[in-house]
Amino acid sequence: MPDITLTTVVLLCIAACAAGWIDAVVGGGGLLLLPALLLGLPHLPAAQVLGTNKAVAIVGTSGAAVTYARRAPVRVGTALRIGLMALAGSMTGAFFAAGISSEVLRPVIMVVLLAVAAFVLLRPSFGTAAAGDGTDRQVTRARTVTAIVLVGGGIGLYDGLFGPGTGTFLVLALTAVLHLDLVTASATAKIVNVCTNAGALVMFAVQGTVLWQLAALMAVFNLAGGLAGARMALSRGSGFVRGVLLVVVFSLVAKLGFDQFSG
Repeated sequence: MPDITLTTVVLLCIAACAAGWIDAVVGGGGLLLLPALLLGLPHLPAAQVLGTNKAVAIVGTSGAAVTYARRAPVRVGTALRIGLMALAGSMTGAFFAAGISSEVLRPVIMVVLLAVAAFVLLRPSFGTAAAGDGTDRQVTRARTVTAIVLVGGGIGLYDGLFGPGTGTFLVLALTAVLHLDLVTASATAKIVNVCTNAGALVMFAVQGTVLWQLAALMAVFNLAGGLAGARMALSRGSGFVRGVLLVVVFSLVAKLGFDQFSG
């Protein structure tokens, strides 16, 4: 592991904790964790930063997923099927990523996110159904298949091609397609994220691009943040998740806008 100052390690651990909390509530923790690693470890190759990021993130995501699965009415089998499709989609996206310009994708994603924010603001009832409404008989087979193919495959493809905001898109899409409340959608999204993170981490590990010692330390804080975020979302309900969702969406738009116009 390269020489890293104690101050940098402490700041990275704090960022990992905050990212775990954000990711557990509504997705999008990578918006904080990855830039923190890039700033804290500016001389590292990008592959090592990305590999270390995945090694940290999967721990917090897994902890949040277990917490949600125990206390939220999530259909684990459906979530795993969506996750496997998302894994296939992300691998496909990664394969074609070299031929896609992020400068072309950023404005498109910004428009989509602004439309999402407007929809959530204008539809206060979105994602506020009683917990469990979308987890049993009201979910038709057609909607389940749509979730597996379009949500899993489509968002997985986006994750491989571009990435930022994948967790947030998962929450929104699962809420819309499966008629889930936002808490249950967050729970399902965490299980899907575990699948996609695991696939990516295996590839990074095989390539030897993970700083395991640093990742292990940061993962402890990421796990703590993830557990706290999941419990807070479960206790405070969909209204709380909705508020955090809007903050994350606008933050993502701001980051993409900065990347677009400063690059």
